[in-house]
Amino acid sequence: MAPVPKRALLAITSYHGPFYPNGDPTGLFYTEALHPYNVLVNAGFTVDLASETGTFGMDPHSISKDYMSENDFAIYNSTESDFSKKLANLHKASDLNPSDYGLFFASAGHATLFDYPSAEGLIGIAESVWARGGVVSAVCHGPAILPGIKDKETGKSVVYGKTVTGFTDEGEEMLGLMDVIKKLELVPISKGAKDAGATYVKPDGPFDDFSVTDGRLVTGTNPASAHSTAVKAVEAFDSL
Repeated sequence: MAPVPKRALLAITSYHGPFYPNGDPTGLFYTEALHPYNVLVNAGFTVDLASETGTFGMDPHSISKDYMSENDFAIYNSTESDFSKKLANLHKASDLNPSDYGLFFASAGHATLFDYPSAEGLIGIAESVWARGGVVSAVCHGPAILPGIKDKETGKSVVYGKTVTGFTDEGEEMLGLMDVIKKLELVPISKGAKDAGATYVKPDGPFDDFSVTDGRLVTGTNPASAHSTAVKAVEAFDSL
């Protein structure tokens, strides 16, 4: 099989709408895109950002000292940073050439529960990456996209028979959001993985740094895992 390009597609959710009990919207969880972006760039990847529609909105709950360092805030507040420029000029997934990419990384936010399962453009890029021997990775709620990514040889999801992680049911309960998810008839990450034939695993604590590699599939549990998930995705790519 020909070598896959050292170019990564960082998927961004396009959903931005009411979700939280207080009426706040959900959208992109900022560091779950920024931290993987930094890892990938530092590893020598060219990184493109894309959503299904070419648009996005921010989850205001993610812009917090609970999740962001001083350096993260500096990048967030700078319109001149490379990441800010790419986010401001987001690609529409269907405008891209899937064969340009050798690594797919799905960033997150609860918003992904709304749009990722039917994001045909993003799913198509990930399926191409997988079919050509590349790496597919996702963090937190990003694994919402994985059941829909099919292995063209088996016709089953790329997670079928694989071990994966993602945001835990316990985490949803602690945040007071499981009832919202059920009311909106969204699929929790653990259920989506199990229904697609995966073995779902989780850390001792729902907010512990925890990521899992199973061949060319790499997943992480939560915001604290965004960096380690990307590091493992790079390691999986380097071992192809």
